[in-house]
Amino acid sequence: MSTYIFGTIAILLLGILINAIKILREYERGVIFQLGRYWKVKGPGLIIVIPIVQQIERVDLRVIVMDVPTQDVISKDNVSVKVNAVVYFRVIAPEKAIIQVEHYLEAVSQLSQTTLRSVLGQHELDDMLAERDKLNHDIQTILDKQTDAWGIKVANVEIKHVDLDESMIRAIAKQAEAERTRRAKVIHAQGEMQAASKLVEAAKTLSADPRAIQLRYLQTLTEIASDRSNTIIFPIDLVKDVKKALG
Repeated sequence: MSTYIFGTIAILLLGILINAIKILREYERGVIFQLGRYWKVKGPGLIIVIPIVQQIERVDLRVIVMDVPTQDVISKDNVSVKVNAVVYFRVIAPEKAIIQVEHYLEAVSQLSQTTLRSVLGQHELDDMLAERDKLNHDIQTILDKQTDAWGIKVANVEIKHVDLDESMIRAIAKQAEAERTRRAKVIHAQGEMQAASKLVEAAKTLSADPRAIQLRYLQTLTEIASDRSNTIIFPIDLVKDVKKALG
């Protein structure tokens, strides 16, 4: 009978010892509570947790990649878009991540969604499309500041997609086409202005010497004469003036 009792006790003690031994990987830490109170953070490696007296909460210290679900955002210029993003963060203070917030993964997810809507709602559509790096930095800064109390470091935020409805896509295409047309007209008008300015300068130069006018007239007639279909009539007065100017 005593052997049976001794064997039972030995098995019981062995079971308690096995249950007390915990092995934490290199990227894991164990937050130990003793009689309900926070005691210390242990790990990695082999640790002993006294059953009943102590409890352990495992925390992963690796960088967590979290997808932020697609959010409906109204931009500052009243355009409705659908935006999603990805957040990179890691736990740097395991005890805060367990004690200061319930389910820190869910908390970061909800905070990321509300911050994404809040920040993008303060910008116009053009900013969302052209200044994505700045928006990523703004969101990352806000998240990092708010999650610091939870022992979490937000390393990066990336906006993945900004989706527009078909009507808005067509409107943007028309706007881009109108902008290209406007630029073409401006360039053409600038060319006309430059040409007119050069013509005025040429007219001033030619008017300074009557011989220059006559030579220019002859050059024009020569250009016309290159086309065989044209018949050129030289005014007698012009010939006399040219001879006089050259003589």
